[in-house]
Amino acid sequence: MNYISDRINQLAESETLSMTRRSRELRALGHDVINLSIGEPDFNTPEHVKTSAKTAIDQNYTHYPPVPGYPELRQAIATKLKRDNGLDYSPEQIVVSTGAKHSLANAILSLVNPGEEVVIPAPYWVSYKEIIKLAGAKGVFVEGKIDADFKVTPEQIKAVLTPNSKVFLFSSPCNPSGTVYSRSELKSFAELFAGYPNLFILSDEIYEHINFVGKHESIAQFSGIRDRVVIINGVSKGFAMTGWRLGFMAAPLPIAKACDKLQGQITSGTCSITQRAAITAFETDPQESHDIREMVTAFRRRRDVALNLLREIPGLRTNTPDGAFYLFPEVTPFFGKRNGDKVINSSTDLCDYILDTAYVALVPGTAFGSDDCIRLSYATSEDQLREAIQRIGASLAKLQ
Repeated sequence: MNYISDRINQLAESETLSMTRRSRELRALGHDVINLSIGEPDFNTPEHVKTSAKTAIDQNYTHYPPVPGYPELRQAIATKLKRDNGLDYSPEQIVVSTGAKHSLANAILSLVNPGEEVVIPAPYWVSYKEIIKLAGAKGVFVEGKIDADFKVTPEQIKAVLTPNSKVFLFSSPCNPSGTVYSRSELKSFAELFAGYPNLFILSDEIYEHINFVGKHESIAQFSGIRDRVVIINGVSKGFAMTGWRLGFMAAPLPIAKACDKLQGQITSGTCSITQRAAITAFETDPQESHDIREMVTAFRRRRDVALNLLREIPGLRTNTPDGAFYLFPEVTPFFGKRNGDKVINSSTDLCDYILDTAYVALVPGTAFGSDDCIRLSYATSEDQLREAIQRIGASLAKLQ
C-alpha cells in the first residue's frame, strides 16, 4: 500500500545529496573516495562570527526569535545591501529564513499558483525544478550553451514568455556553471522584463562574494523592474557558514509580508544563535575582510589548477567560469562508449562509472537540466583536486 502523498512521490531526490550519500557509503566500505559533489566551502567560519555566537549563548538569546528575524539582523542586512550593492531596502522588506533554499521556497510558494510558469535558464541549481513542482507550477527552461559560457539572451527568454509566465528565476554567480552576468547583460534583461509588468524576477545571489571578475551586480539595481525583484542570499557560501542555516530575501513589502505569513505557519524564526552570529557577518565589509579575500583567492587558484588539468583529458571540454566554485565540463564525446559491461549513455552513467572505478564523486549534469555535462566542485585542497582529476582521466581513458 502506497500511503505517501503524490507530491512527495513525484519529488526527485537531490542528486547532489545522493552522490554525497553514495560516496559516504563507499568510504564506509574502506574505499578512498574523493568527494567533488558537494557545494560547500572547505573553510571554517570566521573567528569573529563564531565569537558572536558564543556571546549570544551567554547572553541567553535562547528564546523564540521574531518570525522574519531579529530587527537588528534585518537592519544589518538592509545596511549591507546599501553598502555592498547600492540598494535601498527597509528592514520590513527583509525576511530571514533557515537557509537560502528556504527563502527561495517561501518566495515561490508565495508568488506562484498551480499551472503558472516559472522561466529558468539551464543549467540551473538542482532544487529549482523540484520546488516549482511542489508549488504545482510549470518550469520552462531556456538552454545556455557552453560556447556562450552557459548564458542565455533576452531573445531566448522572450521566445518562451507567455501570458502564463509568472516568475523568471536565475542565479549569478551560477551553480552549477559559475556563470556571472555583467551589468550590461542584466540591464538587457531588465529592459525586456519592463515590458512584462506581471512577471516577477527571483535573483539568487548566494555566491555573491565568490566572484572573480570584480564587483557583484544585482538585477535589483534597475529601477524599472525593482518593485518586482526578489533577492535571495545568505551566509552559507561567502562566510563559510553552511551548517548555520541562514538565508534571507529582500523583496517588495507585500511579498515580504506574504513570506512572513507562510514562514509563521511552517518553521517560525530561524535559530536565534545563528541570527546573532549573522549580524556580525553582515556587518563585515567584504572589501576589508581577510577571510573572504583569502577564500576567493584560493578558489580562483584552484579553478585555474583544475581547468588546466581537465583540459589535458581528451574528450572533455570546459569554459572558464567567473564565480562560485564549480566546473561544468561537457562530456558528450564519452556517450556511447563502454568499459566491459558498463555502457555510457548519459551524464548519470558517466558519474556512476567514475565513482565506481575512480572513487571520485561528481554530479551528473542532468540534475541541473544539462545532460551533456557533469559538475565538479573545487571546494577542496589542490592536492585532492590533482589526485581526483588524475583518477578521472585514467578512468575515462579506459572507455572504448
